[in-house]
Amino acid sequence: MNEKNKLVIFQDKKIRRTWHNKEWYFSIIDVLRVLTNQEDFQKTRKYWNKLSQRLKNEGSEVVTNCHQLKLKASDGKLRSTDCANTKSLFRIIQSIPSKKIEPFKQWLAQVGHERIKEIENPELGQNRIKKYYELKGYPKDWIDKRLLGITVRQELTDEWNERGISGEKNYAILTNEISKATFGIDITNHKKIKNLNLKFKNQNLRDHMTNLELIFNMLGEASTTEIAKKKNSQGFKKNKSAAKEGGTIAGTTRKELEQKTGNKIVSKKNYLNISKKQRIN
Repeated sequence: MNEKNKLVIFQDKKIRRTWHNKEWYFSIIDVLRVLTNQEDFQKTRKYWNKLSQRLKNEGSEVVTNCHQLKLKASDGKLRSTDCANTKSLFRIIQSIPSKKIEPFKQWLAQVGHERIKEIENPELGQNRIKKYYELKGYPKDWIDKRLLGITVRQELTDEWNERGISGEKNYAILTNEISKATFGIDITNHKKIKNLNLKFKNQNLRDHMTNLELIFNMLGEASTTEIAKKKNSQGFKKNKSAAKEGGTIAGTTRKELEQKTGNKIVSKKNYLNISKKQRIN
């Protein structure tokens, strides 16, 4: 689940969510801040403590059905946060006096089921992502490659998962191995070349790659997937080896193209100034 999927907007207010037990779970604090027009986090926390206690006293099981799940905080770190699914949130918001209740209920019903619909029909998810990039001002040919890259990436992470690799940290290490072999530099230094701020964890390097960078990135990841399948790589160590081999295939091709054209594939060009309709190839 990428970062864009984990944030949804209601009336210009951000609400965090996470995919858990095959359904969306939303940050209760974020929801309460919207419905009570309260910006102060601590005051909202106290409000939720009182509300949850009142619900318990009333014999409601809704608080029991809430879960402490890891969500990204304002400082970029993952922190345990009280979360509720769509059904539980409906019960919670019924206890809140707010003029926003009805429009929020309609909004919640829509976003609460969108992921299920996208699983049943993956084209819906692709169309949503495509629309996102179009609104940002990215050119069509770049968007097509970016969407294909998302598919290639998903196939790779699915393969890793089946081979005993899980967790964002392990995915990041293996991805970095592919990057080093493909581009000759790690992801951190690739971001530096593109003048991306490393403090902003949500700045996705792929969203700032040129067309050729996207192509070679896909080649490295697709090659890794095929090698892992062919060798039946199991566990982290063997998949790390497959990642290096897959990246090396892309890296060798990159070097040949650079030699033929005299141009480096890794470029400082980026989409930081996308509002200016800057086209990069």
